[in-house]
Amino acid sequence: MKFNNSELNPQMTNDFEQLISLWFAEDIGDGDHTTLSCIPATALGKSQLIIKEDGVLAGVEVAREVFKAFDPELKMTVLINDGAEVKVGDVAFVAEGKIQSLLQTERLMLNIMQRMSGVATRTREYVKALEGTKTRVLDTRKTTPGLRLLEKEAVKIGGGVNHRIGLYDMILLKDNHVDFAGGIAQAIQRSKAYLKEKGKDLKIEIEVRNFDELAQVMAEGGVNRIMLDNFTPEDTRKAVEIIGGKYETESSGGITFATLKEYAECGVDYISVGALTHSVKSLDMSFKAV
Repeated sequence: MKFNNSELNPQMTNDFEQLISLWFAEDIGDGDHTTLSCIPATALGKSQLIIKEDGVLAGVEVAREVFKAFDPELKMTVLINDGAEVKVGDVAFVAEGKIQSLLQTERLMLNIMQRMSGVATRTREYVKALEGTKTRVLDTRKTTPGLRLLEKEAVKIGGGVNHRIGLYDMILLKDNHVDFAGGIAQAIQRSKAYLKEKGKDLKIEIEVRNFDELAQVMAEGGVNRIMLDNFTPEDTRKAVEIIGGKYETESSGGITFATLKEYAECGVDYISVGALTHSVKSLDMSFKAV
């Protein structure tokens, strides 16, 4: 399937069909005996996706792929696209075909769309809070195992920016890496040597915990982005001035929705927020027979 985010790893996209198979195996097992026992195999019908809570819609294109994977003859008429702000009572799409297929795909499709829409809705709130600043909101790797591809896509739909997708598409030197490597300089030097040896072109980001570590990074150089971890707004402003635009800047750690704008006004390029994916309430919706 094709997602809006062209930066997603191609291998993850190729694995999507396998994920759908696993999800159906988990839910259906050896058969949906409720549906099979009371609905004729030839019976046709129509169901619509009804929004029951205001928010941002996400997962419409994923739902299309779920229907297609289970029953290619199911037809889907989209009325509201991904990224649109929806209200209670809106109908996002209508699906029609074999009733058995509609019933067996219902829960998986809803689980995906409710989760993705919840992530997109939360992300849009952060994006709106940052309006008037140059700062963009980043997601993290604090995602639901097996659902990272979908949750990262939902962040994009909501207007946020994907950080790295996994451990393979960026070097992020965090506190433990620095400590185990023996220090800032050693961690950066080894990372650069590794990339050269492996012939890889990956960006390097490094986390700093205080102004001493920041000074070491500025002296060593060779990175693309500096993460200011658990800095106060006042210290963040000072750090941004020290960096002086030489490297991208990212604030992380202990930042809440209430303090988001304050950090953004310090001039950082990005603020990473784990809450976009790790503690999101799903958006309420239902799939009802027409």
